Amino acid sequence: RRVLIIEDNLDVAQSLQEVLQLGAHTVEVAADGPAGLACARAFHPEVVLCDLGLPGMDGFEVARALRADPELRAVHAVALSGYALLDDVRRSLAAGFDEHLAKPVDLATLGRVLAEAPRGRP
Repeated sequence: RRVLIIEDNLDVAQSLQEVLQLGAHTVEVAADGPAGLACARAFHPEVVLCDLGLPGMDGFEVARALRADPELRAVHAVALSGYALLDDVRRSLAAGFDEHLAKPVDLATLGRVLAEAPRGRP
């Protein structure tokens, strides 16, 4: 899979990147919302893993921007957050995310998300 990680915590981003690359995924990383959108436009990921608390623009804004972009609207967008109450999940889905995963991310769950995400370029 082509996976974009948008995460401002460098340790979390690098750990996710390494795990995904071990699984033979092609991975790009961006540290804030604007950089994430720019990377998505150039990289054309199949899956975006996006933190919600980002500098520049938060993850909710990133999700809305992905859905508004004709070339990116079909990307499988997954919110990553330390907040995983029902209201947090609802807010993520309303913003345009397809799924919401709580941090720390369970690797089996992440593997399932990647395996079940739609195939192909958005």
